[in-house]
Amino acid sequence: MKTIIIEDEKPAARLLQRKLEKLQIKVDILLHSVEEAIEWFTKNEHPDLIFLDIQLSDGLSFEIFEKIEIKSAVIFTTAYDEFALRAFKLNSIDYLLKPIDEDDLIMAVAKYKDRVPKKEKLQLDFDEIKKVLANPFEKEFKKRFTVKIGQHLKVIGVEEVECFYSENKGTYLHTFDNRNYLIETTLEILEQELDPQKFYRVSRKFIVPIAAIKEIVLYSNSRLKVILPSYNEEDVVVSREKVSQFKDWIN
Repeated sequence: MKTIIIEDEKPAARLLQRKLEKLQIKVDILLHSVEEAIEWFTKNEHPDLIFLDIQLSDGLSFEIFEKIEIKSAVIFTTAYDEFALRAFKLNSIDYLLKPIDEDDLIMAVAKYKDRVPKKEKLQLDFDEIKKVLANPFEKEFKKRFTVKIGQHLKVIGVEEVECFYSENKGTYLHTFDNRNYLIETTLEILEQELDPQKFYRVSRKFIVPIAAIKEIVLYSNSRLKVILPSYNEEDVVVSREKVSQFKDWIN
């Protein structure tokens, strides 16, 4: 089995090489950049397996595949978090998150060896990789909340939320069925956890989902008032400094 490592950090490349040699896998060559890899693949027979870092010293490794049709199986080695890798995990053999755990390495190699005899077509969707790597730290947004009701816990999906609001130093979610629940967080944290395409913080006191906006009306001092299906404890007003951005968001 011919194996190569493409890794811009030479100590990391040598460490991975030693770990592979402990598994009786000989590494034939170490490459350290996009340019070097393209030149090597142009002139040499492609290996059976590549251990490939995503971010190299002169660019992202998917640039290699734009120039060369790679026929090898690939195991990614990366410092990116698991959410950024999800889009292409099924299209490669596996990925190893740095620092590389030996048990994970053993499992990845075993997965490769298991697939080779079956002669599966190993095809990487590099358009999808490029889409993901355009925002390598892309994360999953919050999908549900757990609230305490007496001695019971209730799970509420974000699709059930009509708005979030703060009151008396507490943070609450209000549901479409006209119920309020105290949650252990702040609007500042929620603003980072919620999908910004679906939720918008209209003021210091309110975050609203676009799905809950029933009507928008003019309000005093060049502000806007958001009408929600059931929440009517007080006016939900878009702050004057947020009006322009809010209009862009709803469009």
